Amino acid sequence: MKIQDESDAPPEPVVEEPKAKRVPVRRPSDPRDRLLQRPVFVLSSVRSGSTLLRVVLNSHSQIHAPHEMHFRRIQVSAYTEPVQQALEHADINERDLEHLLWDRLLHRELTLSGKSVLVEKTPSNVFVADRLATAWPRAKFVYLIRHPWSIAQSWHEGDPERRPLATAITHTLNYMEYLEKARNKRVGLTLRYEDLTAEPEKQTQAICEFLGLEWEPGMLEYGKKDHGDFVKGIGDWKEKIKTGTIQKGRPLPDISEVPVELRPMVERWGY
Repeated sequence: MKIQDESDAPPEPVVEEPKAKRVPVRRPSDPRDRLLQRPVFVLSSVRSGSTLLRVVLNSHSQIHAPHEMHFRRIQVSAYTEPVQQALEHADINERDLEHLLWDRLLHRELTLSGKSVLVEKTPSNVFVADRLATAWPRAKFVYLIRHPWSIAQSWHEGDPERRPLATAITHTLNYMEYLEKARNKRVGLTLRYEDLTAEPEKQTQAICEFLGLEWEPGMLEYGKKDHGDFVKGIGDWKEKIKTGTIQKGRPLPDISEVPVELRPMVERWGY
């Protein structure tokens, strides 16, 4: 069976519904509508080190960071008139129901883990950052960035025949642009992949402070914990992540080596 990574999908802005069918995306009308009050979302491009960050965080005694859940792809359709009438009477629309379902799914993950903080890191969440903030008004956001040329190269190297460099640049830049929009729109913690790999203790301390948790040295030894299998489609699957140790990223390129299309983002991200 061939598993297709969601990161192989064509660049997407979020597809808008036709005006006649558009359903409002609303904040919860009552805080009790959320079992999970303060989820943490790691927003990043593909190939930015989000799986490394996931397993490091998951090594904390109070943080549950599961595989990519891809929950935003779970949709609800009220396709009969009686159902639509019932929902209208209850003042619930299809997007509200999706939020309830997403919340239940993530809450189930957290409850079964026995921990207190849920971190979700599906990269394509960058395309629906506004919706996540609407669905969970008290959510926290961690913005994970990496050198844009390293991102594009890494995605290309994952499948060179299907992902030529020109395609890799266009595809990953789309993620980066949506990430930058989210980062500029709401408060969160920005973390560089290169800093995480070079100074893991300092960076994980900063994350714990942001989350209101005590730092634990065991976070740096993620290989001693069980994080599930590393499987393509729901996270990184390469040999490097399987070593169980934090390793330095590739050397940063000179700006002259960076394709012209990526240079504005390189500048914006301070590389």
